[in-house]
Amino acid sequence: MDINKSDRRRFLKQTAAVAGVAAGAALTVRGKPASAQDPHVHTEPPRRGARYTIDHMTHYTPLQDYAGIITPPRLHFMQQHSSEFPEIDADQHRLTIHGLVDRPLSFSMDDLKRLPSVSRIHFVECHGNSSPQIHNPQNPNMGLPVQYIHGMASCSEWSGVPFSVLLNEAGLQKEGTWLVMEGADAGKFSHTLPVGKALDDCFVAYNQNGDPLRVEQGYPIRAIVPGWEGPHNVKYLRHIKVVDEPYNTWNESMNHSVVRPDLGGKARWYHFQWGPKSVITRPSGGMEMRKGYVQITGLAWSGAGKVAKVDISVDGGKTWKEARLDGPVHTKAHTRFNFDWEWNGQEAMLLSRTTDETGDVQPSLAELTEHWGMKMSDWHEKDRPRAIHMNAIQPWKIARDGSISDAMFA
Repeated sequence: MDINKSDRRRFLKQTAAVAGVAAGAALTVRGKPASAQDPHVHTEPPRRGARYTIDHMTHYTPLQDYAGIITPPRLHFMQQHSSEFPEIDADQHRLTIHGLVDRPLSFSMDDLKRLPSVSRIHFVECHGNSSPQIHNPQNPNMGLPVQYIHGMASCSEWSGVPFSVLLNEAGLQKEGTWLVMEGADAGKFSHTLPVGKALDDCFVAYNQNGDPLRVEQGYPIRAIVPGWEGPHNVKYLRHIKVVDEPYNTWNESMNHSVVRPDLGGKARWYHFQWGPKSVITRPSGGMEMRKGYVQITGLAWSGAGKVAKVDISVDGGKTWKEARLDGPVHTKAHTRFNFDWEWNGQEAMLLSRTTDETGDVQPSLAELTEHWGMKMSDWHEKDRPRAIHMNAIQPWKIARDGSISDAMFA
């Protein structure tokens, strides 16, 4: 059986909706129940949940519609930098390691599966997730619910071979300080990675949540670079070249670089670790509430390690109380938090704030704006700045009628 083709057909034809998770006593999506939200990619643009251009596909994870921290594979977010999925025969696929190594090697899938392996739970997040441009209700593919603002982040248990094992097999030379990774997709998506990070905790994954990778997730193998921005996690991995300096691949220098005011109008080409981040997924924008008890729940994570705590505010940040964390808490992974609350029918502003194990605290929009050398008025321009690595605290405004809106740039 051709797993690649079967998964591709099933993925493109998938139409089943995800059952909503009733985290609170009185939460619905405005105009329809949460279970009617369709999170799947379809071939007829435009649809909420997928964006298509001639060479790009995007699929968002419905964060508001499931419990726990593990994203079902069919709901894992996807950024595809080509117009179609590659048709790869796993029996013929090879991973070649060359460059500054003593023994250039080419591994088959069987070779990889014979080597020492690891299984770890980690999030993967697109560098553009939560970007100011996504907070846009006028665009049919952006805006509410939370899925279309923060849904380019997912969490899975990944299994595969550590980079350290592969580089040891090939004989890493001391001059080798960077890796250039290339995929087998039509565009040959490439990205660079410091060897120090690769040897620390990175691995080549062939399984997701116990199953072979789905084609949209890089079948048959992909890189997993825990805690760092999504583009490092190269899918359909086929080449790893060891080099002695950082390379400027096309996506790094052209597509993933953003001009920064704090850099004097210059673009920062290299973006690595995600800062502490969280989002309340229920209740959240686009839902409605009734007076009474509601469980505030959401996800927190950090590229630096474990989430230490999550604080909740129901009054726009005037006061904070600590939420409960569901364990076990994994490093560089989503962590589920919960907070019991009773809504009295008055206006409220819900916020969540993560502190990670290094002591780093998730910033407010004002703090992040100052750090980036910008002005708060910049966020109210007709064309908002294309900011990436956005980890500002997300505010949800509850009106007296129970409607919930996105107050990030209000």
